[in-house]
Amino acid sequence: MRILPQLLTIAALTVVAVPLAARFMPGSHAALASVGLLAPLSAMGLVPENAEAGGGPRGGGRAIPVVAAPAEELMLRDVVSAIGSARGVQAVALAPEVSGRVLALRVQAGDRVKAGDLMAELDDEAARLALERAELVLADAQATMARVERLTGSGAASTLQRQEAELALRTADLAVQSARRDLADHRLVAPIDGVVGLIEVQAGDLISPTTEVTRIEDRSSLTIDFRVPERVAALIALDNPVEVHAVSAPNQPIEGVISAIDNRVDEASRTLRVQARIGNETDALRAGMAFRVALEFTGAIYPAVDPMAIQWGAEGAYVWVLRAGKAQQLPIRILQRNSENVLVETALQPGDLVVTEGVQALRPGAEASAVAASEAS
Repeated sequence: MRILPQLLTIAALTVVAVPLAARFMPGSHAALASVGLLAPLSAMGLVPENAEAGGGPRGGGRAIPVVAAPAEELMLRDVVSAIGSARGVQAVALAPEVSGRVLALRVQAGDRVKAGDLMAELDDEAARLALERAELVLADAQATMARVERLTGSGAASTLQRQEAELALRTADLAVQSARRDLADHRLVAPIDGVVGLIEVQAGDLISPTTEVTRIEDRSSLTIDFRVPERVAALIALDNPVEVHAVSAPNQPIEGVISAIDNRVDEASRTLRVQARIGNETDALRAGMAFRVALEFTGAIYPAVDPMAIQWGAEGAYVWVLRAGKAQQLPIRILQRNSENVLVETALQPGDLVVTEGVQALRPGAEASAVAASEAS
């Protein structure tokens, strides 16, 4: 029983709303014509004389006002972002060449060193004794060689004796060189310029060649390791510019360049390993920091339309264009969405205007004119 009052209410609203729509909403004329109501309403004088079944006004001077403008032409931009880790342009883990006890440390963590600077000394007493012994053997071999040469001149020494003396002299000389090298290995020197890291040993510790004493990092510039998708492998090249942001300081862009590219794509991840180099003149950055790397690749030029112009139908996306004063639907393929516009692929012709406001009143082939946004509103 409650349904009847509701139906009566709906009928009353319809009786009031339909004439009002026919009188004040020209865009509704097409729908009213499709259900056969436009002609009776016209006979009752509820439809303006300038309205037609298509819903648009008649006459070129009374075209549907819409906001429209020519499409811009912009270059397709493909931006690839990746996260990478930084390391110094040079980095060395310092370890001794021989086993021994640390006699003295000559640097502290954070010191800047040059290549060849003394870092630490090991107890070298045994190495010094070995060098002295080798030098004594060398001196004896030199004296023997001199005596054999004198005897050879007088015919008292044979060729075999001379050869044996030369061999002993050469062997003694090599032993001295080896002893000197062993003595030098008891001094740890910096192989590169850089900054000393934490020192893992102290004086008195017994260390071996497997003991890492400290790490020297040259952070005058940093190398960032990251990976890019294989689809851009053919586009990336050495010295390409990149924009880098430290994850800890996302609002401070840093300019860099591609410094190295791997020679193969990783089969497991389908990515290509790439290295970029950035400057660090202020020494504000550290090795091991995480960085966001952005690479921009440009392509062909395409029309760019306002996002409000894009409409959707059963067959996909389209835009309304004004061509020779008449509205037409133009299918589009969206290529890239940006904050202010959308790059599309479509069959625009010179002189076409893309409609951004007023699309609700348009029908294919309807006359329309472009007006300013304030006038359309």
